Amino acid sequence: MRHILILEYIERIAKTGSLRSAAEDLNITPSALNRRILSFEEELGVEIFERHPSGLKPNIAGEIVLKYIRDQKADLERVKSRIADLSGLRAGHINIATTREIVPYFLPKLIKKHLSEFPAVSFGVNLYQRGEAESSLIDNSNDIVIVFEPMRLNELQIVYSSVQQIYCVMSRDHPLAKYESLKIYDCVNYQLLLPKRPEGIRKVLDSAANLAGISLEPALESNSLDLLRLMSQDSMALSFCLGINLRPNLEKDRLVSVPLELQTSVSSRLVAGHLRGRTLPVAPARFLELVNKELSLLFP
Repeated sequence: MRHILILEYIERIAKTGSLRSAAEDLNITPSALNRRILSFEEELGVEIFERHPSGLKPNIAGEIVLKYIRDQKADLERVKSRIADLSGLRAGHINIATTREIVPYFLPKLIKKHLSEFPAVSFGVNLYQRGEAESSLIDNSNDIVIVFEPMRLNELQIVYSSVQQIYCVMSRDHPLAKYESLKIYDCVNYQLLLPKRPEGIRKVLDSAANLAGISLEPALESNSLDLLRLMSQDSMALSFCLGINLRPNLEKDRLVSVPLELQTSVSSRLVAGHLRGRTLPVAPARFLELVNKELSLLFP
């Protein structure tokens, strides 16, 4: 598979932006690597890199080649996965695009469960901001996506979709801790610990506040959900989380959670799926089935 080797060379140079750094990663001399690239460009009939004093950058032709490389890698992974499945090895690699809201509890538990049954499978979990996870499916960088409030639904083949309950997290001694449920306007008289935009949960909270005719003024904004939760400890400050991200043992941190009631017009959807029109390799397809099964049980 010598043709695959040159494709790996090109991808590594594009990633590092440096012939020398790429050569070190590939355990080849820079001069030898440069000859391989020049030979490829001569065969192709066009240069694929812009050469600057600061390094190399793919030009338009290079971006087309990189898209081809990623497509070829995805196709090869699908072939390898099917062959492994036929031979009983049940191997393969699964790249998952997701956001911070999904990672802490649900995803680790599910991956460990899958690995116990299919130990030859490997995973890549890649975190994105809202909207970017779906985009990463287009060039086959990722196989499946699990996101809250996706922005690019037209590109998704949705396998699972359901409304997520949002919870207000607070100290167990907080005045609101005795409530069975809360409205967004119940929260604005206290310090608010909010995820940064464009996180999906922040979008939902902002939408709910706009409909209620109020504004949310955060005392603290962060993209660390753990930090926001812990800042609620032994204070009057409020943080928020999704049902899928609700810590199972909040009481250990002296915290409680109270459901937040949202207007029916406020969307709060959790979605799992893959790129529309793509046939997934066996390993990602099997894992996506497990995702659908587990989410359907947790959040029917």
